[in-house]
Amino acid sequence: MCNSLAPAPYRASADAAEEKDSRRQYPPAPEPLPVAVMDNHTHLDFRHGLIEVSVKDAMDSAEAVGVQGAVQVGCDLESSRFTVQAVDADSRLLGAVAIHPNDAPEYAARGELESALAEIEELARHPRIRAIGETGLDFFRTHGDGLAHQRYSFRRHIDIAKRLGLTLQIHDRDAHDDVVQVLREEGAPERVVFHCFSGDEELARICNRNGWYMSFAGTMTFKNAGNLRAALAIAEPSRILVETDSPFLTPHPHRGKPNASYMVPYTVRSMADVTGDDLSELCSRLAENTLTAYGSWA
Repeated sequence: MCNSLAPAPYRASADAAEEKDSRRQYPPAPEPLPVAVMDNHTHLDFRHGLIEVSVKDAMDSAEAVGVQGAVQVGCDLESSRFTVQAVDADSRLLGAVAIHPNDAPEYAARGELESALAEIEELARHPRIRAIGETGLDFFRTHGDGLAHQRYSFRRHIDIAKRLGLTLQIHDRDAHDDVVQVLREEGAPERVVFHCFSGDEELARICNRNGWYMSFAGTMTFKNAGNLRAALAIAEPSRILVETDSPFLTPHPHRGKPNASYMVPYTVRSMADVTGDDLSELCSRLAENTLTAYGSWA
């Protein structure tokens, strides 16, 4: 069951709604969840839809459907600075800061990677910044000499997370084996989250053995994502999380449109279909797992 309209802050004006590109309009709100959960990964500073939504309005819309909190994630210095401001402005947010693996080579090319990493470490000392991320490896968008800078940056982020006692949020695209290898070589932090889990049953088993969290996004609802559903089916229940990665990766049946934290319920219901769990029990487990991974929102 869905409401006929997106939440008020996400509704385009009449003129904007008449634009030919309807893909940029936000989908309708889902039926609220019976037990509140948290969006483990969002980018509130990124704009993808027709309109710009404030942090407060975004979280109000999410809370109305049972998404009581979120982890706002930085990908570069600008978005990491925004993250610190956002967690100060709204108590429903915790934060993560990092240099994204695809940005690390660009910082290195400008001779700014070391200073950027130093600032990330300073930003990460804020009490509501609970994770270093998103960091990791991306073999889809970065190739050649840039990969060496990715690996170096990933190792440095691991070190920061360990020294500050923070969770590590991993971006892993087409690089499963190499991500696992680096984690083993460096020694993983106490809490590791594979953001937007993109692996298969083999990676899920590795995460199970190591106690690493698997965060499932709207991608697991896609028709061609059988590997993700198979991984979720065998994932240790205490190690699963849910996220949007908004404004990207909008779940079925609204794939291709802008995403937002208020759409978490679509993914949670699909997860319950895969795991066979009662929806309320799954929501409670996701909330508990998220608190274990990041600490209290209070």
